[in-house]
Amino acid sequence: QAFENGWVKPVQPRGESGQSVGIIGAGPAGLAAADMLRRAGHDVHVYDRYDRIGGLLVYGIPNFKLDKSVVARREKLLRDSSIQFHLNVEIGKDITLDELRAKHDAVLVATGVYKARELGVPNDTLGNVIPAMEYLTASNRRNLGDAVTGHDASGKHVVVIGGGDTAMDCVRTAIRQNAASVTCLYRRDRANMPGSAREVKNAEEEGVVFEWLSAPRAFNGNGDVASVLVQRMRLTTPDASGRQSVVPIEGETDTLKADIVIKALGFDAEDLPSQWSAPSLQTTAWGTLAIDPKHFHTSLPGVFAAGDIVRGASLVVWAIKDGRDAAQAMNAYLLAKKKDAA
Repeated sequence: QAFENGWVKPVQPRGESGQSVGIIGAGPAGLAAADMLRRAGHDVHVYDRYDRIGGLLVYGIPNFKLDKSVVARREKLLRDSSIQFHLNVEIGKDITLDELRAKHDAVLVATGVYKARELGVPNDTLGNVIPAMEYLTASNRRNLGDAVTGHDASGKHVVVIGGGDTAMDCVRTAIRQNAASVTCLYRRDRANMPGSAREVKNAEEEGVVFEWLSAPRAFNGNGDVASVLVQRMRLTTPDASGRQSVVPIEGETDTLKADIVIKALGFDAEDLPSQWSAPSLQTTAWGTLAIDPKHFHTSLPGVFAAGDIVRGASLVVWAIKDGRDAAQAMNAYLLAKKKDAA
């Protein structure tokens, strides 16, 4: 209603700071920070390797959960606020991190985490064994009118491996592409599934078959995948912490027909220090960027980080919260920097 009634207006800062900020990543964390930093009067530039802004909002989340017109509306508002976007720009390839640091008074890293976790089972390099984000991106691009070949589940038997919300996005997308069948393999039981219970219920109502306590043991096929060898699992007695391990049941396997296998096992951080030739950019044991949690500062002076690249794969609302908090910390840093230079 606020948008429809014209109550939402572009940002008009009380004054210009004369300082510029570079934000790497046009996803929810980067966009939230851009909005806040522009309100503070800074010249904001957002860099993204994709051809559209939004990151996960555009290419990861399906239309039935987030209509892309919502993102387009927000993009117009940000552009009308004089935030500048530099798309199809890959850090470390088209421009270096050092060049960005020299160009701007502060830099925010908000790339998210996109490195797909691997299964490590035989023949997992067969054709049509694909990461979840690759599948979802192709579907979203197709819905946006882009010419996309492959990764269409129409008339095919689809097997999705994983139990999180991304797996649910994949199975429900495959249903909407009129797949011949859609099966979700999860190595634990329903009670231990990390994804939303509501999503599971919706998926079942739409025709998805869930194979609980099941994991892929190998993929079969000649060139492209043709079937999945499924290993049946069982939960062990809870340990002292109450957690149950998962172990295979010896001799209990099945073969499941599959024309497409989608790996939805979660995401890890990409190796940014190597990709960006920035060995001084410190990371945690999980590969995420190490920051001062109070000030969002990385190990590099003037370089901040927020969102999934810091906390690991999480929810959009957390990315927005982190982006706003990081923007507040960056604004304090920029004010102090300006005062010192005076």
